Amino acid sequence: MARTQLFLASTLYGAATLAAAVDAGSFTAADRRLLVVSNNAAIPEITPPLDEAPGFAALRSRFDGLVSWNEAIHPLHPGGWSPRADDVPMWERYVRMLWNLGDDQIELIVESIQVEPALAVARVFQGAPLTVYADGLMSYGPTRNKLGALVDTRIDRLLHLDLVPGLRPLLLSEHGVPSEVVPTEAFAKVLAEVAEASADADEDLAGVPEGGALLLGQYLSALGLITAAEEEELHLSLVRGAAALGHKEIVFKPHPTAPAHWTKPLKAEAERLGARLTVLNTPVLAEVVYQRARPALVAGCFSTALLTASALYGVPVARAGTKLLLERLSPYQNSNRIPVTIVHALLPELSDAAAVRAWAPPTPERVAAELTPLVRTVGYCMQARAYPQLRDEAVAWLAANLTADSWPYFKRRRLTSLGLPGAVPARLAFVPRNRTVRRVARRARAFKKAALG
Repeated sequence: MARTQLFLASTLYGAATLAAAVDAGSFTAADRRLLVVSNNAAIPEITPPLDEAPGFAALRSRFDGLVSWNEAIHPLHPGGWSPRADDVPMWERYVRMLWNLGDDQIELIVESIQVEPALAVARVFQGAPLTVYADGLMSYGPTRNKLGALVDTRIDRLLHLDLVPGLRPLLLSEHGVPSEVVPTEAFAKVLAEVAEASADADEDLAGVPEGGALLLGQYLSALGLITAAEEEELHLSLVRGAAALGHKEIVFKPHPTAPAHWTKPLKAEAERLGARLTVLNTPVLAEVVYQRARPALVAGCFSTALLTASALYGVPVARAGTKLLLERLSPYQNSNRIPVTIVHALLPELSDAAAVRAWAPPTPERVAAELTPLVRTVGYCMQARAYPQLRDEAVAWLAANLTADSWPYFKRRRLTSLGLPGAVPARLAFVPRNRTVRRVARRARAFKKAALG
């Protein structure tokens, strides 16, 4: 029986990760390898898919063919659709016919198994073994949703990039799924190919100055994490921080879906500070810019690209806005919490010029000793039921390490609900939830303010 491997990807970064894994021999031999492209944009009809992105041509040779998940399920949206249990046999027959799979034995390699479209593809091919690959910092965090026995029992392994050497993923570990690193050398080689192909396909890269400060936008307000005004202020703080470090050439790479008018205040602020700001509106990977422009500094909030700048290219990095994000992320289980935690713990604050200049990537030994216990404790607080084996470790870490510096990673109410160190004392636990007490406290504060005024 013929064997076909289906590789699901929704981003160019993810496709590059798959290409690196193929080059490194991470997959057994197959008769065919098909790249399944999914465009998860809010309006995919007006957003180019990853196979139309600059640099994608360099990745095509790793696959025997390319098919579109969007076209297969049209007009349904890949981010919000999954087949009903009774319809699964019909959908499998349909997709097999559409992609000429016949009776082939199928092996699935998917990203973000906790959500659609990966879950939908896994359900359509309900007997296929699964490999999950993770290309970002979320792999270091806990699995956020229950997958169900028909999915989690089929997952053989987790492939991930070694973005934080010394830190092991929590993702899927509760199911006993082993993790395997995609070799950094293979990924760097693929990114070099993408960079070369991108330069041939996009002339905008030629206008990016070399040796400047590269600022990464993420469009956090669109995710409801902060307000648009707060995100604009975050971007302005990035410009001010870069200028304060002496950078005269600043490059801002906005999120592809961010409003164009956001860049005007940034240009004005840069000019006021004696710097020139260049906006890079082309949809290339940040790693491509690293190779073409050789920035002297990369700064942002909690983008995975901050860690690739440091781990793959040795570029100095800095953060901004992570403390605000740690406070605002809601609920506590928000899957962005671990990426924000990692960046906040590892990278220097951009406004602290001395810390930025003195910073060096932590050694794997330091990561294992300092970052790993923090990440595992935060991970337990996020998904305590899924990781009960981490409780004793979390209790010990919190008892010894809760200080003014570590409190931003936690919420007192969350610690209280889990009965962990740092919780509200039992005799006072009723106060935050008692409306009368809160009303009296507000009045007392108002009287005190009036008396002092």
